[in-house]
Amino acid sequence: MSIWEILAIFAAGVGAGTINTIVGSGTLITFPVLLATGLPPVTATVSNALGLIPGSVSGAIGYRKELAGQRRRVLKLCVGAAIGGLTGATLLLALPSTAFETIVPVLVALALVLVILQPRISKVVQRRRERNGTRPHPDGGPALYTGLTLASVYGGYFTAAQGIIYLSLMGMLLDDTMQRLNAVKNVLAAVVNSIAALFFLFVADFDWTAVVLIAVGSAIGGQIGAKVGRRLSPAFLRAFIVVVGMAAIVQLLLR
Repeated sequence: MSIWEILAIFAAGVGAGTINTIVGSGTLITFPVLLATGLPPVTATVSNALGLIPGSVSGAIGYRKELAGQRRRVLKLCVGAAIGGLTGATLLLALPSTAFETIVPVLVALALVLVILQPRISKVVQRRRERNGTRPHPDGGPALYTGLTLASVYGGYFTAAQGIIYLSLMGMLLDDTMQRLNAVKNVLAAVVNSIAALFFLFVADFDWTAVVLIAVGSAIGGQIGAKVGRRLSPAFLRAFIVVVGMAAIVQLLLR
């Protein structure tokens, strides 16, 4: 690699770590850069997954205050995330590289619609619960567990915008603040990236230079993202998610 390619990959890692911690979709920064350096698509995907682990862990640590009191919820959802991540990583090596290209933009678009409508949906659900005298499930129930597990399958396969899908599902099915849900999202992303990466270590090709550069950059970006993201209001965070998601859809359609 040339010095400019090294700097580009490192900068992309910082950017990806930052945006992944705030909302997700950091892969849409690193993946094109890796392709531009000449890496094959699958090798780039695997190298990216390995490199983003420190960023995911860094972001989760940065949001540790918001994780207080969520241990039971996080542990339960992490089981589904691990199963989904391993399944997605297996599919990456078993299916054609174009297998998910059609459905991914649709999934992201649907997630954005849910993010936009989440406050209204939450009010409707809350009123219905008050009429029926029921309380929200503290862990989101089977619907959230199933949805996040399926989202993790996609995350293990490609990872782009998985955080947006996580936030949209939790926003609908959990009665909690966006910042606390974002903290859970970071943990789930770390689990999926780690499980997929461990699998890739033994069965796939990757570029160690790219992995190290993204790892260092994303770890720095994770701390930046935690500091920035914690200061965002729920409305601004929701708007930021929509903007990033729209950019993700455009980039995915143009690939």
